[in-house]
Amino acid sequence: MTENDPAALAEIQLFDDTLSCDVELPVAFIPGASITRPGASEMLLRSVALVEDSRSAEDGDERSDTTAQLQRLEARMDLALVLLGRLLQQAGPALPGCAVRWSRRGLRLDTHQATGLAPGTAGVIRLQPAEWLPDHVELPAVVLAEAATANGSRLWLSQQAVSEPLAAALERHLFRLHRRQIADSRRYR
Repeated sequence: MTENDPAALAEIQLFDDTLSCDVELPVAFIPGASITRPGASEMLLRSVALVEDSRSAEDGDERSDTTAQLQRLEARMDLALVLLGRLLQQAGPALPGCAVRWSRRGLRLDTHQATGLAPGTAGVIRLQPAEWLPDHVELPAVVLAEAATANGSRLWLSQQAVSEPLAAALERHLFRLHRRQIADSRRYR
């Protein structure tokens, strides 16, 4: 890595001295697009947080009849969401799964083919924040750099200014993903 390497500079800009996580997510960058559902991303991330936080809180509690009934109800809802998600995916194109490195500053996507996008190209990142939820968040972003890899391309995207509530919801979501990543790595040791 050199000082003149745009990929190295983008990596530092997005991930140096900040919490980040490496995940596989359905995600796409749509150049030239704008946010189609203002406010929906914040609501979606807050809802995901409520569901996932309530599940992790129940995991530590003693099992009672009420808790077991709630877990069965949640399982049914999860199945219904999965089925609904499959129906929605058949109706429209699904987001492709990509290896992603994500911080509050932006993302690095490992794509299967080069995009040819120039640095400074603005657009929208669409990503599915939870595998059990067939919806996506939209984040404004700008291309920082692109580099060829053995399997395709690597694209660095800087997240543009978002509202404070959305930024807080994103940071909370990233923290949960990071915590889950650490727990998974400990489990496999």
